[in-house]
Order: sequence, then structure tokens, then C-alpha cells
Amino acid sequence: MMYIDNILFAILLVAGIGFFAKNVKKLSRNIKLGHDVNRSDNPSARWKNMAMIALGQSKMVKRPVAGFLHIIVYAGFIIINLEVLEIIIDGLFGTHRIFSFLGGFYSFLIGSFEVLALLVLVAVIVFWIRRNVIRLKRFASSDLKGAPKKDADTILYFEMVLMTLFLVMNATDLHFQMMNSGNVISQYITPLFTSFDITTVEIIERTAWWFHIIGILTFLNYLYYSKHLHILLAFPNTYFADLNAKGKFDNLESVTKEVKLMMDPNVDPFAAPPADADAPPAKFGASDVQDLNWVQLLNAYTCTECGRCTSSCPANQTGKKLSPRKIMMDTRDRMEEVGRNIDANKGVFVPDNKSLLNDYITAEELWACTSCNACVEECPVNISPLSIIMDMRRYLVMEQSAAPQSLNAMMTNIENNGAPWQYNQQDRLNWKNEN
Repeated sequence: MMYIDNILFAILLVAGIGFFAKNVKKLSRNIKLGHDVNRSDNPSARWKNMAMIALGQSKMVKRPVAGFLHIIVYAGFIIINLEVLEIIIDGLFGTHRIFSFLGGFYSFLIGSFEVLALLVLVAVIVFWIRRNVIRLKRFASSDLKGAPKKDADTILYFEMVLMTLFLVMNATDLHFQMMNSGNVISQYITPLFTSFDITTVEIIERTAWWFHIIGILTFLNYLYYSKHLHILLAFPNTYFADLNAKGKFDNLESVTKEVKLMMDPNVDPFAAPPADADAPPAKFGASDVQDLNWVQLLNAYTCTECGRCTSSCPANQTGKKLSPRKIMMDTRDRMEEVGRNIDANKGVFVPDNKSLLNDYITAEELWACTSCNACVEECPVNISPLSIIMDMRRYLVMEQSAAPQSLNAMMTNIENNGAPWQYNQQDRLNWKNEN
């Protein structure tokens, strides 16, 4: 019976990590629904991007208040959770504060954790006020109503509870308080429990300890279902981001191949068709998540729904329906729907008569985009909503011939006159004869 706590802890730990691993596998599967794209070039620039943007938070501080508070929460989340290692060892082997033998260094670490925990509490409360009291415009838009708003608040509550449990755990740990070293914050909470007997205080300490580790494992597994996946995915997302100039668009490989064949005088037009001639032709552009590339799907899972993209979008600011944040959220929602379809059909996707285009994202939203790249520039983790918008536009134009009338007129003029204007090539210089 003396090892019952350790056995229960081991079961809890294995279950929590096992369920997380299962969700990571599902996440990887969903991202791989996208077609392949090579992002292995220039590794030095990619590592620099990841270090500066994901680790260094360099784009977050463009908005100083939110950036500073986010850095506090980010640092607290990473650093404070180092003490989880001690909790795991204590829980598995029945020890108590096993790293306390480090002496002064241990006291410095725990003291730092306590200060960070208090700062995180303050930062999270400010974030909650900004969302629910001040109601900043980018947190009060229509695309954040319902589940997305509840998700954001749930995460804030999670962080408040976890930091509070950590401080209460330290404040009621009599052995730790007697050391009088490292308890820089918890020593001011301890007086709240002086009226309780020692047994009650020990029960409170053990309860806080258990709920703290249960909370961490619960939060770990909640990540998959929330916007907080960016905690993990910001690093690969910034590493695999497009390194080309923001104004440069890629060419469709299938179109490029056909043009090269047309311009190659050595190609025999009567040659035998290639071996894969019976394969279905490549789709121009994208109408569903399977038509996007895996980096774009990674982008969708990485989106933290902060709304910086939408708040800087000129189309959105002028009242258009387009919201780059919604583009990413819709892509993730459709990807999840496709994933559930695959799960329900034993690993095979069964057509469901739905698609990302029309069922989630409308043509009106796509054509409202000015392709200015403001959303890409503003994103703190290098997400590119524009790449998804342009691929879906390509599908509308090249597969459905569904371009707006003004664009069709321009393309007709280019085809007939070699210019966007409706003038014959012979009349193009007539303006020089006008007085």
C-alpha cells in the first residue's frame, strides 16, 4: 500500500503522455493531407528565423504592450515547467523536492519560478481584461464568437489556476518554507494557512501538488483542441516559412511544365504519352485542404487567432468581408472535418460533398483581397493567409472560369491586344498626337 501513490502517478503520467502522443500522430496525419513542397533550402536562414521569431519573439514586440506581456507568459510557461521534471521524479519514486540538494542554486531556481508565476498571473489577468472588459476590436469581431472566444478564455483560466496552484503548493510546503530560501513570493501567502493545523496544511499541499500536475497534463492534451498549439508549432512553422520576397508568387508546376514543352523545338508532339497518362490531371489551384501544401496546413494549425492580420488588412478595414484570421481558422476547421471523416472510415477519406471553397470560404472573401501582404507581414509566427487565398483564386479562374467580370475583361484584352486596355495595338500611341 505504501507505493499506491506512486503507482497512481505512473498511470496518470502514462495516460496523459499517451493521449498526447495519439493526438500528435493525428495532427501529423492531417498536416500531411497537403501535397509536398520543398522547404529544405537555406537552412542557416531558416534556423535564424526560428531563433529570432519563434524563440526570440521579435515580431511580437511590434505591439509593445501585448508583446511584453506575451514574453512574460511565454517565459513563465517554458521556465516554470522545468519544475515539472522534479514533480515527475518525486511522483514516481516517492521523494520530496529531490533537487533541493543543489542548495543555493535550487533556491535561486524556485525563487525565479515564483517571481515568474506572479508575473504570469498579472499578465494573464491583463489579457483577460483586454478581451472581456476593454474588448479590443480585434478580439470582438464576428469570427471570434462562440467556441473561439471560449477557447481563448479557457486558456487564460487554465494559466491562472496553474500559477495559483504552484504558489499555494510552495506556500503550504512546511519543509520548503523552513528553508527560508527561494520562497520569495510564497512566504507572503503562508500566513493565510497559519490558522490550520499541520495535518490540514499537509493535505492542502498534497492536493495542490496533485492538481498542479493533473492540470499540466490536462493542459498538454487540451493543446490539440485549442489555438494554443502555436506553443509547439511556432518553431517548425517559422523554420519552414517561405524565404522568398513577399511579393513573389510561385508558378504552378503543371503549367510551367506545359509551357516548357510548348517552347521546346525538340519535343515530338506525336510521341507516346508518358506512363502516367491515365492519372487524373493535376488540379489548378485549390478548392479543398488536400489541394494545399503541407506548409499551408501547418500554418492553419499554428494560427493563434490573435487577429493582427485582420486588424492590418486594408480590405477588412474598409468593410469588406475578408478576414485573414478567418481564412486560417476555416482551413483548420475543414482539415479537422476531413480528419474526422478519415477516422470514421478506417483511414480512408470518403467524399462528403463539401469543400473548403464555398462551404467555408466564399468567393467574395477571396476577391476582396488586395494581395498587399499586410497579413503576412503582421503575423508574429510567419503564417501566410495570402498563399491560401491565391491558390483558391487560381482554382476559381483556371478551373471554374469564375473570375469577376472586370478581371475577365482585362485578361481578354491582354490576349487580344497584348495589354490590359481595350485599345488596338496600332492605336496605342495615338495619345502622342493629341494636343
